[in-house]
Amino acid sequence: MSIKINKLEIENVKRVKAVKIEPTANGLTVIGGKNKQGKTSVLDSIAWALGGEKYRPSEAQRAGSVIPPNLHIVMSNGLVVERKGKNGDLKVIDPDGRKGGQQLLNEFVEQLALDLPKFMQSTSKEKANTLLQIIGVGNQLAELELKEIELYNKRRAIGQIADQKKKYAKEQLYYPDAPKEPISASELIKQQQDILVRNGENQRLRDKALALHVERNRLAEKVNSLKEELDRYQKQLTQVDKDMATAYKTSEQLHDESTEELENNIANIENINHKVRANLDKDKAEEDALDYVNQYNTLSVKIDEIRQSKIDLLKNANLPLPGLSVVDGELTYEGYKWDNMSGSDQLKVSTAIVRKLNPKCGFVLLDKLEQMDVDTLKEFGEWLEQEGLQAIATRVSTGDECSIIIEDGYVAGERILDDEAPKMEAPKWKAGEF
Repeated sequence: MSIKINKLEIENVKRVKAVKIEPTANGLTVIGGKNKQGKTSVLDSIAWALGGEKYRPSEAQRAGSVIPPNLHIVMSNGLVVERKGKNGDLKVIDPDGRKGGQQLLNEFVEQLALDLPKFMQSTSKEKANTLLQIIGVGNQLAELELKEIELYNKRRAIGQIADQKKKYAKEQLYYPDAPKEPISASELIKQQQDILVRNGENQRLRDKALALHVERNRLAEKVNSLKEELDRYQKQLTQVDKDMATAYKTSEQLHDESTEELENNIANIENINHKVRANLDKDKAEEDALDYVNQYNTLSVKIDEIRQSKIDLLKNANLPLPGLSVVDGELTYEGYKWDNMSGSDQLKVSTAIVRKLNPKCGFVLLDKLEQMDVDTLKEFGEWLEQEGLQAIATRVSTGDECSIIIEDGYVAGERILDDEAPKMEAPKWKAGEF
């Protein structure tokens, strides 16, 4: 169970002459009053009493008083804490009557609970680090963040190269009519020679057909003139007719190939190869650009996986307040960074984290809450009650939101019998209401 302040009595500390307060156990106790009346002195007295010598005011004894400071605090676990005398000697008595010292108080008093504004005024990263150390995932998250930064920087470099490659590829010339590979002059000449050989064979067949035709005419004339040799020559004629028909048929099916394209290619080989190389360069540039784009996308997936791991790590952690998280090294609540949180949410977050630092400490001290409106105070007070927490705060105000009013070092409304040794009366307020 967390430990809270049941009762406190303060005499002659800073501006306080004599104050007795019984804070509400769960909720917000607002100490109001005008400036320089002793409100902050009350909080400083509590911090000194419970936090030790490092919280001792430089001028602890009230100016003009011959009586040394006297602090008396009763805790909810029955522990009695006293600081008396010029040196503020500490005496801690537990419910069984045994005495103890500062070490006993340190077991349940969280230092930031005595100075919550110190936490609230720290940087967003410092708040985030405090939270991460509390829930025990600081080292794991730090490793993930380092890996994310490494991948992010690598991806950024890859992206820059990809953009350069794209720009370079876009600027390259491209010839759609050029072949895919560079051409060789010797290969073109060989192709030309092959065509000429085939054309020569065609011509040979044409010449043969013509010669057969001449021979046929000569033989026909001889048949006419040599009737007596008709039978013999008729057989020769028949055979020649067959050979001639075959030759003409073959000749009609032949097609001479043009060497013009090859001759042009031979003549323009360097120009063609220039276009081919340009196309190959552009293809290579586009391929390189695509490769870096793919690398960039792969790194983006890895970065997303790491960010999801961070989210899962925090989601499964034992957070002091639902909705708390750390994004990009900064504390967030309900998706808002610190400077975008409402005043009430900032108080909730700070109080919850401080409680998590030391669950035994059930109270916090808050100075200067005048910047918050009454609705914000009320909302914060209701949350404190719901969470079973105690907050003692000061506010420059004399309004109804204040639990008590401090005037000239006293609780307003108390009857003072002696300036140096005042008699305490019950404060004219009801705990937990404002």
